[in-house]
Amino acid sequence: MSLRRGDTQPSAVADAAPAVRKVCFVSETWHPEINGVTHTLSHLVDHLHQRGYPLQLVRPTPDEGGTDPRMDEELQVRALPVLDYDGVHMGGVMPARLKAFWQAQRPDVLYIATEGPLGMVAVRVARQLGIPMVSGFHTNFDFYSQHYILLRVVRPFVRSFLRRFHNKTAITLVPTRAQADLMADQGFKRVEVMGRGLDTASFSPEFRSPELREEWCAGSDQRVALHVGRLAAEKNVGLLIETLEALRAANPRQIAVIVGDGPLRAEMEKRLPWAHFAGFQRGEALARYYASADMFLFPSRSETYGNVVIEAMASGLATVAFDYAAASELIRDGHNGVTITLDNNADFIEKSKQLAADPAAVRLQGEKARERVLELSWEKIGVLFTHYLHEAQEVKDA
Repeated sequence: MSLRRGDTQPSAVADAAPAVRKVCFVSETWHPEINGVTHTLSHLVDHLHQRGYPLQLVRPTPDEGGTDPRMDEELQVRALPVLDYDGVHMGGVMPARLKAFWQAQRPDVLYIATEGPLGMVAVRVARQLGIPMVSGFHTNFDFYSQHYILLRVVRPFVRSFLRRFHNKTAITLVPTRAQADLMADQGFKRVEVMGRGLDTASFSPEFRSPELREEWCAGSDQRVALHVGRLAAEKNVGLLIETLEALRAANPRQIAVIVGDGPLRAEMEKRLPWAHFAGFQRGEALARYYASADMFLFPSRSETYGNVVIEAMASGLATVAFDYAAASELIRDGHNGVTITLDNNADFIEKSKQLAADPAAVRLQGEKARERVLELSWEKIGVLFTHYLHEAQEVKDA
């Protein structure tokens, strides 16, 4: 049903007048779903909406119904459940239906955020109609395919599929220079870096809550270890459990707070009965959880970026993470956080213990972390995104 409504931190990219008149977003995940893709897309949409760009959206029909009020036009397609990944859907649409939608309400450029069935049909139809496309590389499918049955079956073909998919678009946007270099080496063409922004007013040490710490029974001399994220296998939750168990063994007064939900929550609650499980948190409530902790544990190895890392840093937390994605670009080991060589689980646990035992280091690294991310801005990212949309139009017109 067609519905209508009534460098990673650029410093000198001009926010041009909208020669691109209508931008269409195609994504199999959308707000209010909570994940890194929807977080980024919402900020990009806000940037364009505030500047008067007509916007269009193609997505699966949400469980709660309704449309996105920022959109001028919206096409909702059949939502297909993803095997053994609760709460996530793919989009199913016949090419003829999407073609008719775009023939009647043609966009000037597409941003295709997901490489599922909906994304594949969108690429096919856009090529038929001559609509320029920018694609985003938001999900590390190589890593996810280790943990989910459907993806595991096709894992040997994932990289070649992704290369063919993205090479059909004018530009592929990735969040880090390391990712761009890796993909270029693997035969991906026209890969550009567009990092992630941060609202440093929304994530700040100023949100530290004595009342929340009192709920956790955290005294001024106790360091609270926080984790924020989906509680699922691809997020390396097993290592998180082991690390928190090691911290508790080293210090029986250790406090842990887990924000998020997912299929492994029940197992975590069983293994960590002393930890505080808060479920998903949003807005100022989430900011209070960040700011009221002291150190942030992030053992995931599946991120393309890791928005929670910069949110934790902005909140003044000393972060322990593997040396890749956002942590690799923003954390200087021992200065404003701790980075671990990828896959060195034993070192992750040991350095987490060392940091938890050093209150001065926790405090100083948290202060330096906040300083490091103050330069990040969604405004700058929005300007760069707009630039790439215009560039895709110019490639098509050339």
